[in-house]
Amino acid sequence: MVDLATAWELFRDAIVCAVLAGVVLGGLGVHVVVRRMVFASAALAEAAALGVMIGFFVEIYSGLAVPPSLTAIGVALLAAVGLAWRPEAVSREVILAAVWIGSAALALVVGASITQEAHDVAEILLGSAVLVRPEDLWRVAGSSVFVAGAAAVLHRGLVFAGFDEETARVHGLPVRALEVALWALITIQVATCTRALGALPVFAFSVLPGAAALLWVGRLQAAFPVAAALGAVSGAGGFLLAFVFDLPVGASQAGVATALFACGMLWSRARSSALLR
Repeated sequence: MVDLATAWELFRDAIVCAVLAGVVLGGLGVHVVVRRMVFASAALAEAAALGVMIGFFVEIYSGLAVPPSLTAIGVALLAAVGLAWRPEAVSREVILAAVWIGSAALALVVGASITQEAHDVAEILLGSAVLVRPEDLWRVAGSSVFVAGAAAVLHRGLVFAGFDEETARVHGLPVRALEVALWALITIQVATCTRALGALPVFAFSVLPGAAALLWVGRLQAAFPVAAALGAVSGAGGFLLAFVFDLPVGASQAGVATALFACGMLWSRARSSALLR
């Protein structure tokens, strides 16, 4: 029989970290889904994973103790700048693809140069680690408080700009500044959480709970707390499944988020069918 009390004592920090990440990224994910920039989160998570690897690479080969969380944020911010750049010759989707492909390719190249004792590349990319270091938990907690607080302060403007950009401009809202602020907050949270949890679950948290919430409730304002709750369930529930069935943690968390989204699709379809009768 699984001793859940023992599991909690052993993996408490990892569970708390996953819940914090799920709550904040889930709420931010509503903004991402409304703006139809879903795969921007994937590109940022991949860039953050590259940044973590660069931090370890620098420490191994130069002796400089560069915090991987710092390099993750730095590389992810550079990626965000690239995503914000809109040249006339190519579409935003091409820039997005270039950032994702470039980050993934460089992550594999740099990862091949990192010794196994320094870090497991699979843990960074897929989130297969089951333990979180105390310093990583504190970083995630700090970024979660900061990002959630800033998002709350900017909430009304972000919602207005995301729902109807042109009307927001007419009303004098600084739409461009709000967009930059939103992606800066997303980048900080994604980069910090990727160092602790891995790129796969972070991408899942930043998209699927928000999309599922919009399907479940159908109203934008109500979707934010629901998305945060679904993100928390994805983080904690995925960890529980991984512990009980001996599965990879990151894949389990992404799987729970996907299941919640699938349930949201079924619920939305059933509700639409009922209204048509």
